[in-house]
Amino acid sequence: MSSTSPRLLIISGSARTGSLTRRLAHAASLAATQAGFSVQELDLRALALPVYDGDFELAQGIPAGATALQQALLASDALLLLTPEYNGFPTPLFINAFDWLSRIQGGAGQPSGVAATANKPTALLSASPGALGGLRALNYVRQFLQMNFASLVIPQQFALGHAADAFDAEGGLKEERNRQAVQGVLDALAQLSRAVRPA
Repeated sequence: MSSTSPRLLIISGSARTGSLTRRLAHAASLAATQAGFSVQELDLRALALPVYDGDFELAQGIPAGATALQQALLASDALLLLTPEYNGFPTPLFINAFDWLSRIQGGAGQPSGVAATANKPTALLSASPGALGGLRALNYVRQFLQMNFASLVIPQQFALGHAADAFDAEGGLKEERNRQAVQGVLDALAQLSRAVRPA
């Protein structure tokens, strides 16, 4: 991969073993290299972030995991966020991590947490065993990132329905139409990333 390749951070809002969303993240990672990205995947569960609590923050400060998330975002040129759908909403794992990110204050030459996402080209994917593929959650993720984190969320997105039957033995997507849909999202994200990336 060329040193000039845009750097893509992939975050799955589900971390459990065998997660359909993590399987889609793996398939998207392969497609991202074809779109010209250099890829890094981040495990939100490994950040070990407690549920956000103002008293905890006051007593102990910002957890190291939130700073690690900020640094990973700052080091990337684009973000691909994937989520399943929990009762029509994105996962608490994702929301909690970004809630902590928003609490990092800038100053003394250090960027804030929100500065790590501001104007960041971002794309959304979801996966679900159901027919809608987690589509309802994507609407909330888009609003959450655009309104609170100033992310540049591209209009192209994809919700993988019937995801339990969508992958082959190697972890790729079985159906060509699904592969093309994911590739189309990543190609659009790569185009925007290159357009806004500093020369």
